Amino acid sequence: MRAVWLREFGGPEVLTAGDAPDPVAEPGRVVVDVEFANITFVETQFRATGNGPFAVTLPMVPGNGVGGVVAAVGAGVPADLVGARVITSTGGSGGYAERVAVDSTALFRVPAEVPMDVAVALLADGRTATMMTCAARLRAGDRVLVEAAAGGVGSLTVQLAKAAGATVVAAVGGTRKQGVARDLGADITVDYTGDGWPERVRDAVGAVDVVFDGVGGDIGRTAFDLLDRGGRMVSFGLSSGTWTAIGDEEATARGVTLVRPAATPDELRGHTESALAEAAAGRLRPVIGQRFPLARAADAHAAIQSRATIGKTLLETG
Repeated sequence: MRAVWLREFGGPEVLTAGDAPDPVAEPGRVVVDVEFANITFVETQFRATGNGPFAVTLPMVPGNGVGGVVAAVGAGVPADLVGARVITSTGGSGGYAERVAVDSTALFRVPAEVPMDVAVALLADGRTATMMTCAARLRAGDRVLVEAAAGGVGSLTVQLAKAAGATVVAAVGGTRKQGVARDLGADITVDYTGDGWPERVRDAVGAVDVVFDGVGGDIGRTAFDLLDRGGRMVSFGLSSGTWTAIGDEEATARGVTLVRPAATPDELRGHTESALAEAAAGRLRPVIGQRFPLARAADAHAAIQSRATIGKTLLETG
C-alpha cells in the first residue's frame, strides 16, 4: 500500500510518500480501508521537533485519525463489522496511509446521514470542542470569546456556544476568517492581527465570561485581561507557539477560574459520539477548508504552518 513516511524531524519536506507493508487484522483488531486522514496542528509540531504525546521510533508513518470502511476483521471480532463505515484513532501513528489496523474497540460507527469527510473532521476536533464547552459550563447569556474561531476546534466551539445561548465573539487572524466565523453564527468578529481588537470587544460586549484560548502567547494574555470577575478560561491550543502564561495565583486574584478539561476514556468516547449525533441532526458542521492527496501530506503541513488554512485540513487517499 501507499503511505507517507517520516524518517527525520524537520520541515514539511521530510514527509515523503512511499510503499509500506499491508496491515493484518490480528485477534481483536480490524483493517480499515482509509478514505480520509485527519491532520492536527499537534502533528505538525511533532513532525518538526519530535515532541508530542506519543513515543515513537523513526522511521514511522504519522497520523492519528482516519475514516473509511472496515475491510477485514481478526479473531474475536464480529464478522458483520466488515463493510461498516467507521472513524477511529490509530494510537498515534499509521494514519497517513491507504489502510490501517486498529483495535476494534477504538471504532466509531458513522451515522448514515454524515459524510465520511465530515465524520473524520469531527473525530479529534469535535471531541475537543464538546469536552471544552461542557467543562466551561456554558449558560445562556454568557459572553464568550473564542480564539482561532475559524480553525478546526474553534469553528465547532462557536457553534456549540451559540447553541448553548451564549453571545459569541469570534477572534481570528485575518478578514477572510472573520467572514467564516460570521457564517457560523458568531455575533461579533475581531481580527487579532490588527491593533485595537480588545477595545472592539469591550465596546461590543464589555467584559467576557468565558475565553476559549486556542492561540496562547500574547493573544491569550490579552483575552485573559478581557475576562470579568467570575469568568472562566479554557486553553485548548498554542498556535502562537507557546501556552498562555497565567498561573493559578494570578487567576484567583482576578476572580477567574482556569478550566483544565479532563475526561476518562469513556467520557471522551461519549464526547465523540455526541459530536457525530449533532452532525447527523444537522446542528454541527465542521469547516473543511483544505483537502490534499495523500502523497501531498508535506504540502498540507506547510499550509497549516503558514496560518493560511481555514477550518480542518484532510488527506484523501482516493
